[in-house]
Amino acid sequence: MLGLPEQISVALFDLDGVLTSTAVLHRVAWKAAFDDFLRDRDGDDFVPFTEQDYLDYVDGRPREDGVRAFLSSRGINDVDDATIARIGSEKNAMFVDTLSRDGVSPYPGSVRYLQAARDAGLRVAVVTSSKNGEAVLDAAGLSTFVEVLVDGQETAARGLRGKPAPDSFLLGAELMGVEPTAAAVFEDAISGVQAGVAGHFGYVVGIDRVGGSQAEAMRTAGADVVVNDLDELIPA
Repeated sequence: MLGLPEQISVALFDLDGVLTSTAVLHRVAWKAAFDDFLRDRDGDDFVPFTEQDYLDYVDGRPREDGVRAFLSSRGINDVDDATIARIGSEKNAMFVDTLSRDGVSPYPGSVRYLQAARDAGLRVAVVTSSKNGEAVLDAAGLSTFVEVLVDGQETAARGLRGKPAPDSFLLGAELMGVEPTAAAVFEDAISGVQAGVAGHFGYVVGIDRVGGSQAEAMRTAGADVVVNDLDELIPA
């Protein structure tokens, strides 16, 4: 059914980059926040934050985990918790401002897949590290498709580990009342694919929105299938 094994009854979708184009907004906001920090630290000769940095260290992770992972990749390990929080807060403020000003559009192929899932009786949850999950779903007009939302606010309140740990997806399956083997994970981030594999979910779908070596990296991380858009999974 819909490109999934027969035992799958629940779909656990990441949000940014899977259902909506907000991953681009996140990446731009992260670049602005990190470049400001690096410029203040290293002067005008700083090495800017890149798209590959976003994919390798930030994409899919909880906000402060992403800050730590990126700074560590640059050998910057002397930053206190307050500075980590400040960088993340500045990034989020820029993201929320852009979302409020410009809105967000869902990927048309994702909307087609959600409609097909509803018609086929496949139940839908969204599992995202973002603390803006509800606002993004509402802005994109996708809330009516979603039975359960697990976002960064929920996982923080429960003290759960962020991706690549499987905790948030396991909570999504629990709230949907199924075992992980009956759920499929849909992810555009390597950390999210790793989380799906670590949680022993029934199927892991990678969505490659960036090209290059991303698809192969997803397969290496354990994705069962990699597509460029979700509607590729809809039977012709």
